[in-house]
Parts: sequence; structure tokens; C-alpha cells
Amino acid sequence: MASIDATELIERYTAGERDFSGMDLQGLRLHGAVLDQADLLNVNLSEGYLNHSSLAFACLLRANLRKVTMVDTRLWGANLNQANLSHGNFRNSDLHGATLQEAQLFQANLSWAVLVDANLLSTDLRGVDLTSANLTAACLYGANLRIDRVGEGTGNPTRPRPANLTNAILCKADLRGANFTGANLYRADLRWADLTNAIFVGADLREVKLQGALMDNTFFTEANLSYGTFTGAVMTNVKAERALLVDAELQGVNLTDSVLPDVKASRSQWQGANLANVNLIRADLSRSDMTGVNLRGANLIEAYLARTNLTKADLSRALLNRAEISSTNFTETIFAGTTMPDGQIRK
Repeated sequence: MASIDATELIERYTAGERDFSGMDLQGLRLHGAVLDQADLLNVNLSEGYLNHSSLAFACLLRANLRKVTMVDTRLWGANLNQANLSHGNFRNSDLHGATLQEAQLFQANLSWAVLVDANLLSTDLRGVDLTSANLTAACLYGANLRIDRVGEGTGNPTRPRPANLTNAILCKADLRGANFTGANLYRADLRWADLTNAIFVGADLREVKLQGALMDNTFFTEANLSYGTFTGAVMTNVKAERALLVDAELQGVNLTDSVLPDVKASRSQWQGANLANVNLIRADLSRSDMTGVNLRGANLIEAYLARTNLTKADLSRALLNRAEISSTNFTETIFAGTTMPDGQIRK
């Protein structure tokens, strides 16, 4: 692998040369460099320093960018497919429209980065920092953001380090099949995103925005969704065992056929939601507003419904065996074929 220094690289680029594929550029310092549309296929730029540089539409396919520093760097439309960006620093960089399919971003810093329309299909994002990053309409189909251990595989793992997406913008993002196990999505914006088959087991989703999102067959087991906003979301076949939905806004959501046993959802807002055939065994729905909710065929065995407002709700064929219904409001509630707490079936 041929190597050149920073001065020679810039001189050759200025002279019109664009093909630097396969070169050894390890540790190169190129502060403020302009390398737009350069061919850097398979280059070794590990531990390099390219702050405030421009590599718009550059080809970095399978490049080694491990521990590279690219703060405030412009990477519009760059090809970073299968590149190794692990432990790299891309804070505040602009990767609008960049493609990072199957790239390695393990523990990389992408805080405040722009990844609008970026393609991160099947990308390794374990331990990544995406704090306040903008991923509007980005594709993270099959991406891996699950919690991992720092030093995993070295024989000396330390404490778990989750991917950090605090305040990240993921509006209309394609997150189908992405693994967010244990990730931090506090106050993340996922409005109208496609989360079909995505995994959020044990994730921190407090104050998350999920209005209009598609969440078919999505896993939220033991996730914290407290104070989240789900208005109008489609959540069919969701698995949310032992999840926290305290003070959540779930007006108009469709949770048909979902599984939510032992969920904690006190003081939540469910007006007009569809919970037909939902498993809510031992769920805590106390002090919640469930006005007009469709609970036909729902399993509410041993559910805690104290002081819950079920005005005009439809509980036809629902199971309320051993449920706690003290001070519950059943004004104009439909009970056709409902099994009540005492085991009696309402006609």
C-alpha cells in the first residue's frame, strides 16, 4: 500500500488528480482540506485529522476511518459503504444523503450530525452517540443499535454502553427491523417513522414523539415510554410486556391484537383508542382516561382500573376477572358478554 504525505496529496488533487484508492494515509492531518469527489476506495485514513474539510460525493467505499477526526466536515452524498468508522469523531458533520450501508460505526461520535436522507442499511451503530443528530427520512433498515459492552470480545468487558439518540430527529425514518435494545432515545422525534419489526427492548423512550408512526410487530418489552406521545400511531401486534407508559398520550392509537401484560400505564390518555383483543393482564391503568376506547375481547384479568374513566367504552366480551374497579367510571359503557370481576357474565 503506497503512502503519501498531506502536502503531496493536496498538490496532486489541486493538479486535477482524483484517484487515490488503496493509499496509506494513516494519521494524515488535513485540516480544512477540499477533497470533493475524490476516489478514496480502500484507503487507510485511520487516526487521521480532517476537521472542517470537504469530501462531498467522495468515494470512501471500504475505507479504514477508525478513530478518524472529522468534526464539522462536509460529507454530502459520500459513499461510505462498508467503511470502518469505529470510534471516529464526526460531531456536527454534514452527511446529508451519504450512504453508509453495512458500515462500522461502533462507538462513533455523530452528535449534532446531519444525516438527512442518509442510507444506514444494516449499519453497526452499537454504542454510537447520535445526540441531537438529524436523521429525517434516513434509512436504518436492519441497523444494529443494541446495547453492548465496552471492550466486548477483548476478554475484559466493562459497563454496558447504549447507543445515545437523545433528542435525535428521526421523522419519517425507515427503522424497519432495526435493533435498539437498551438504546437511549430520550425525547427522540420519531413522528411518522416506520418501526415495523423494530426492537426497543429495555430502551429509554421517555418523552418520545411517535405521532402517526407505524409500529406493526414492534417490540417494547420493558421499555420506558413514560410521557411519550403516540397520538394516531398504528401499533398492531406490538409486544410491550412490563413496559412503562405512565402519563403517556395514546389518543386514537390502534393497538389491536397487541400484548401488554404487566404494563404500567397509570394516568395515561387513551381516548378513542382501539385495544380490541389486547392482552392487558395485570396492567395498571389506574386514573387513566379511556373514554370511548374499544376494548372488545380484551384480557383485563387482574388489571388495576381504580379511578379509571371508561365512559362510553366498549368492553364487549372482555375479561375482567379479579380486576380492581373501585371508583371506576362506567357511564354508558357496553358490557355485552363481558366477564366481570366476580366471574359473572353481563348480558
